[in-house]
Amino acid sequence: MTRIVAFCGLVCSECGAYLATQANDPAAIEAVAAEWRVQHSPHITAADVPCDGCGTEGHKCAHCAECDIRACGLAHAVATCADCTEYPCAKLERFFGSVPQARATLDTLRAG
Repeated sequence: MTRIVAFCGLVCSECGAYLATQANDPAAIEAVAAEWRVQHSPHITAADVPCDGCGTEGHKCAHCAECDIRACGLAHAVATCADCTEYPCAKLERFFGSVPQARATLDTLRAG
């Protein structure tokens, strides 16, 4: 499987939403929704989960519509934030506080 990395450094191709979408598995999609309801919001439904990766064409999970890091990456026309001349920016620094593995992924990509 091709490794897909989001603008922020999360690895889309390892995400439960991505894997369930690619498998076209409604039960797995519902399981991801149940997990996200506990982690993020009780209002998440299975319809919020399908995703083909934030930087690709196709399905996007509901969070993609509100993600300021994704919007910035699209505006800067970069594959990931590691490719941006402003890396690391304040948006990423806040994000890395809760997801330090994303920084490690982007740092590795940036180092080339």
